[in-house]
Amino acid sequence: MNTRKDNVDLICSIGELAGLFEKSQSLGDFLQTVVNIVAYHMRAAVCSVYLYEDETQELVLTATQGLDLKARQVRLKLGEGLTGTALKELRPIREGSGSKNPNFKFIPGISEEKYQAFLAVPILRGLVRIGVLVLQDPVADYFDENDTKALQAIAAQLATTIENAKLLMALHKISNEKPAAPKADEQPLKDVKFIRGKPAARGHATGRPTIFGGAMDRFVVDDAAPGTASTLADFQRALRDTEQQLEALQTSMEEQLADVASMIFSAHLLIVKDPKFSGAMEALIRQGEAPPQAIYKVVNQYINLFSASQNPRLREKVQDLKDLGRRLLQNLRADQETHADYAGHIVIAGELLPSDVLKLSAQNAEGIVQVGGAVTSHIAILARSLNLPMVVVEEARLFQAAADHTLLIDGDQGNVYIDPDETVRRSFADLDASRREAEEYAANMQEETWTADRVRVRILANINMLSELANARKLKAEGVGLYRSEFPFIVRNSFPSEEEQYRIYKIILDEMAGRDVVFRTLDVGGDKMLSYFPNVSESNPFLGLRAIRFSFRYKDVFNQQLRALLRAGVGSDLKIMFPMISSVDDFLQAREMVGACVAKLGAEGVEHNALPRLGAMIELPAAVEVAAELAIEADFLSIGGNDLVQYMLAVDRTNQHISDLYVSHHPAVLRALKRVADAAAHAGTPLSFCGEMAADAKMLPFLLGIGIRQYSVESRAIPSVHRTLSSLQVSACEALVDRLLLMGRIADVEAAIRQA
Repeated sequence: MNTRKDNVDLICSIGELAGLFEKSQSLGDFLQTVVNIVAYHMRAAVCSVYLYEDETQELVLTATQGLDLKARQVRLKLGEGLTGTALKELRPIREGSGSKNPNFKFIPGISEEKYQAFLAVPILRGLVRIGVLVLQDPVADYFDENDTKALQAIAAQLATTIENAKLLMALHKISNEKPAAPKADEQPLKDVKFIRGKPAARGHATGRPTIFGGAMDRFVVDDAAPGTASTLADFQRALRDTEQQLEALQTSMEEQLADVASMIFSAHLLIVKDPKFSGAMEALIRQGEAPPQAIYKVVNQYINLFSASQNPRLREKVQDLKDLGRRLLQNLRADQETHADYAGHIVIAGELLPSDVLKLSAQNAEGIVQVGGAVTSHIAILARSLNLPMVVVEEARLFQAAADHTLLIDGDQGNVYIDPDETVRRSFADLDASRREAEEYAANMQEETWTADRVRVRILANINMLSELANARKLKAEGVGLYRSEFPFIVRNSFPSEEEQYRIYKIILDEMAGRDVVFRTLDVGGDKMLSYFPNVSESNPFLGLRAIRFSFRYKDVFNQQLRALLRAGVGSDLKIMFPMISSVDDFLQAREMVGACVAKLGAEGVEHNALPRLGAMIELPAAVEVAAELAIEADFLSIGGNDLVQYMLAVDRTNQHISDLYVSHHPAVLRALKRVADAAAHAGTPLSFCGEMAADAKMLPFLLGIGIRQYSVESRAIPSVHRTLSSLQVSACEALVDRLLLMGRIADVEAAIRQA
């Protein structure tokens, strides 16, 4: 083991890489700084970055510390040499003596012959090839497994910035086009005071409307806006201010949301630093164009090029361009106090990516109204985690809302009020007062929860991001009943490496200080797709490649996550739960993969938790049928109530046309829940419940009555769940269960629940 190397702590910091990027003037400059620093910390003689050209399918040596490039430019075909092989096979290659490998390719003229030890790691965005990061050293067997992990972590962090820069360079090869004529506006929003939509993220917010994507395909400048009479010097100042604001914003996000905010403003920064982007504006201003109009013309020209691209990643950058244009215009107005963000604004959006929600939160948006589409769970959950009220509506005319309107959105009921009157405003002020009362209740409630007849029950928190841990502790959660590990995968632009995942999981365990933490393994698919992963075309993705099926199909991704969890779990009661288990065979296969990771970590001498507790989520009708067998094999079970209702009733809960058929108190659902509870009790296996039903005061008596003693809910629901459970008597709940299970009609169940 090479203890001299600073191979993880000093070079795997996302914040450090973000800082390097901010100080760089170009991609080449950035990469040269990276290789210099990596070579120094790894104590390696050589560090090089090769970038992959899609058109030629070649790797080009772009930056190096240690090789002599005076003689020639180095180009390698995909699969050529160890470097090309690492990228072709999408795997790291480590050799004690690289020249002894039959795939080694000697390149004369770059002084490579004196180096023996070799380590190459592919730089990937999902499965998209970006390049290769290479280390070399004259000492044989110089690099070890820890070096490989460190280099993989760095490569993962480099991927997004490099790809964005490659996209921008490709864009420069496209010939300039004239901006298309603006589209005719739709009829403005007239005499509409109230729009009913669907709730996505709880809370309410008030602000002026601002458009984010959607029907407004073009960037629009208000010619009559006051304070925009400006000079070239004003434009140059605005450009500097914009760059500084974005750098500060990126740094702030890396500190606050390190698990999900990996360089999310890198595209903004690349574009604003691109001399062709700002240079085109300067040229127009020097020719006599007013700075606002110069910004307008160039931004729209880029929007046209981005929108017309065949590359979906370039099309995704259209909103980044609009953000930049808006920020530049605001910074031109030196006579106005402005923060160039979305403070005081309700954002009206069309399609949204998870990274868009993160950016809007970072830029202080008050709330979001999404026009069109369903309430996709990952977007809604992310908005809730960020305390960003959100509503989904079908009223496209909202895109024409005037800037002087005031919008009030109600994320609890799904309503949008346009220029609300004093009565409406007062009712929401009263709601704020009741929420403050709930917070006061939480401050005074006991750490432990007991029913009215002194039966011990436990309330834990559902967690999506590290930033939620503080609130969970404040509201006296007894632990984390469900950590949704997919959010760093969904929000980032590529798979987080094992090292990055390890750090996230370790922080969660450390911050919960010995309390229970249940990690659910990756649950993607359905409506939670990875933007950087080649999606399989599925007519019904909820019945397709999702959750544990995805992990079984892509074992490398699953193994990295399991290794990170096992490493982070040292010294803790590590609990790992597998989602969407449909059979005992599924569970046994997952358990075998955990065992294989334990054995490999042991063989590598890496410290890890060798005895994690493994659980299964019961969220499929098939799992209900084999619950007795699963209860014997698993260390614990958790009912995933939301998906169980969805799959039992064949109701897509994100489909607004049939959402009224999603009935959690359906007799079939109640009987299934009782069967699972009985199976767990018979085997003596701990059972918890996770889902919206656990926060529903009408359904808690049934759950308590069938024997469930642990509940996992969104943090903000903890006080109300505590209050409800504290008022219930188990004996009365058991009697209610006996009555409900005899009923076969939904209407009868509803009447009995209301009466209770």
